[in-house]
Amino acid sequence: MRVRSDRSSRLKTRRGRGGLTVLCLVVLGGCTVITVPAEPPGPVAAPPDRPVPADSGDPTPPFETGPTVPVTLDPVRPFDEIRALWVVRFTLTSEEAVMEMVERADAAGFNTLIVQVRGRADAFYASALEPRGESVQEPEPFDPLALVVREAHARGMAVHAWINTHLVWGPTAPPTSAAHLVNTHPDWLALPKALGRELLAVDPFDRSYLDRLVEHAAANEHAVEGIYSSPSHPEVQDRVHAVWLDVARRYDLDGLHFDYIRFPSADYDYSLGALERFRLWVRAALEPDRFAALDAAYARDLYAFVEGESELWDSFRREQVTTLVERIYRDVKALNPRLVVSAAVIADREVAYSDRFQDWVAWLRDGVLDIAVPMAYTPDASRFVDLVETARDAAGDRRRVWAGIGAYMNSPEGTLEMIDIARAENTGGVVLFSYDWVVGEGAGDPSNPLLERIGRARFGR
Repeated sequence: MRVRSDRSSRLKTRRGRGGLTVLCLVVLGGCTVITVPAEPPGPVAAPPDRPVPADSGDPTPPFETGPTVPVTLDPVRPFDEIRALWVVRFTLTSEEAVMEMVERADAAGFNTLIVQVRGRADAFYASALEPRGESVQEPEPFDPLALVVREAHARGMAVHAWINTHLVWGPTAPPTSAAHLVNTHPDWLALPKALGRELLAVDPFDRSYLDRLVEHAAANEHAVEGIYSSPSHPEVQDRVHAVWLDVARRYDLDGLHFDYIRFPSADYDYSLGALERFRLWVRAALEPDRFAALDAAYARDLYAFVEGESELWDSFRREQVTTLVERIYRDVKALNPRLVVSAAVIADREVAYSDRFQDWVAWLRDGVLDIAVPMAYTPDASRFVDLVETARDAAGDRRRVWAGIGAYMNSPEGTLEMIDIARAENTGGVVLFSYDWVVGEGAGDPSNPLLERIGRARFGR
């Protein structure tokens, strides 16, 4: 790669694995490390000066991958209707809680459990990759996922491992575990546009960097769930891929389930690495004069490319999400073609595509996702119909859509009505969010709890 002579003293490069280039911006006697795709030859400008973070450590090693395997012809377990529960990680904290969950779900007529084993870049299973979930009460060797699989399969139920992709922490104090991604790799985190220029001047390993991210998330809880990882960061993608393949290899699962496989909003990711990766990505799409003009502006303002080419910026972000889905799908199917790969998706297709950069319709069309579970969370029955119909029509095959019902937003009667609607719309089944709510805050009358009421009223129990 050629470098302009006025910048050559400050920009060094080396080839990394997988066709990546690591840029080292030499400032104040150190080196800011930015991992980006390898760049075609030609003149470029270095980013402006900024403080230097400490070495972020070795990346998570990728798993070996196999050949591409096409989507299975019959990707779901032989249930005529999927009757599933999302089971949040806080139920996977003890053997007693797990046993009660499996027994009650089975007795109520549910046949599929989607259990959250990666909640916030932590592990509710036996993992060497990420720290054990802080809420797990029982010491090792207690393995919540292994227990769910054993007990559910003994009852003829399917188990899908639910993996949160990019939401890595909530809007609270940072994790207590020193090994947690948020603490070990703050340079892997996505930045909101509102903080971008401010934090680009701060070393990610300075505690003030993470404190500002947490503060911003807490102040914007209505708009963002917490701290997200950067979807374009190669080492983030490697980590998520490694988690998926680790779980798929070591547990007798029926499927794996994406969640938070998206950006938090269009106002993310304005981290230094993401901006630089976009700059290199967009070069091939621009005329040389246009690129040169933006490149000159970029030397003064790191937002020059993303603000100057906003449509391509959106396309870049969408591509980062899709690329990870494709990679994981390919390698899971190479490992075990019978595993179902599903995703909880934003039910409104336009919001998913334009604001969260989650092109799930294309994933279904291109055969890199078996099942879409639109999160049709609404108390409005007519809106629910619209969302489910849209997803079913996009999928083409009704078995490839399971209707996600937000029981927490509905009365018991409303939840029952939505099960009826999903059946009338001929979807492949329903997934209720969540087990934890219908047996907890939403249980209602102790003599007639909501979970059991649903079982009797709709599943013949």
